[in-house]
Amino acid sequence: MSKHKLDLHDIFNRGEEIDHALREAMDFCTERRIDLLEIIPGKGSGQLKKKVLRFLQQPEVKRTYHRIDKDRDNHGRLFVRFRH
Repeated sequence: MSKHKLDLHDIFNRGEEIDHALREAMDFCTERRIDLLEIIPGKGSGQLKKKVLRFLQQPEVKRTYHRIDKDRDNHGRLFVRFRH
């Protein structure tokens, strides 16, 4: 299984950059047929994770992936699973 990782710690307070980074990572996985995207919004207040989930729920984004899993052991991490 192929995997790609996106850590948002460095840009946690820059909204446009977050959306750009998410879109870029989703495109990267789609173009290269990568099965799993690990997104690390970090733990913090939970606002960044909510922003990431809102991004992933957009209809045009939702069409590109199969499902989202939340890490049971680490609530600062999400997995986006693709079906190519």
